[in-house]
Amino acid sequence: MALFSFGKREFLLILISVASTCLVSANFYDNFDVTWGDGRGKILDNGNLLTLSLDRSSGSGFESRNEYLFGKIDMQLKLVAGNSAGTVTAYYMSSTGSNWDEIDFEFLGNLSGDPYILHTNVFTQGKGNREQQFYLWFDPTLDFHTYSILWNPQLILFSVDGTPIREFKNAESKGVPFPKNQPMRIHSSLWNADDWATRGGLVKTDWSKAPFTASYRNFNAEACVVAPGKPSSCGGGSVPSSDKPAWLSEAADNHQRKRLKWVQKNYMVYNYCSDSKRFPQGYPPECKRG
Repeated sequence: MALFSFGKREFLLILISVASTCLVSANFYDNFDVTWGDGRGKILDNGNLLTLSLDRSSGSGFESRNEYLFGKIDMQLKLVAGNSAGTVTAYYMSSTGSNWDEIDFEFLGNLSGDPYILHTNVFTQGKGNREQQFYLWFDPTLDFHTYSILWNPQLILFSVDGTPIREFKNAESKGVPFPKNQPMRIHSSLWNADDWATRGGLVKTDWSKAPFTASYRNFNAEACVVAPGKPSSCGGGSVPSSDKPAWLSEAADNHQRKRLKWVQKNYMVYNYCSDSKRFPQGYPPECKRG
């Protein structure tokens, strides 16, 4: 009986240990710093909630403590409700320097009752101009929704609630630089951009509705953490392929491709790859099929 009791207790301890190692900390105190805003960015609910606010004096922002070189990043956002015209909530990954890389979600506010525009862009070596814009198929101000970036050596995949909306493939074979060497931090900011954000700047921010607030929760990162003087947490070339995380070679499956086409057919409102006025001499090489 004593042997059985010890074995049962040991088994329970093993289960507890395994469960704890599977949990990923989403605590904002551990993962992020509010970097500007003079108190307008707040970490609340024991680190489970982060809010950014904007008023006439200032917006606010935060950034991740870790830098990542490839990853599968999820964040839940609830956007500014009501008349958000003139405001921009930016959620993105970015490196530093004059030849930076960047992966952007930007949410362009609008008049009450009009939909937000989700603006996406990819910068490589300081060059962007790869905008695609979408309406969402839900009201992003009523509840939290998950906005995800899958970034691996083959592609960047933007997703909303698990539905892919945009894919940017590695096209180095066509001479297009791909972000793969510069580690990036996760950033977010809420700021006033009424000179361009809403209808090209025609609709200005109504400061009588301030403060404007966006909320964040349930951050999760399956990613390669890079720190100065240390190897990547994914181990680089020294780790056998069989031991590397699955997301490092992940691509959209057939179901996701159907969803991607559905979004682009029904909700895309701008695509630089079909803007002939902007590119009269021919589209950028990454836009060409095959």
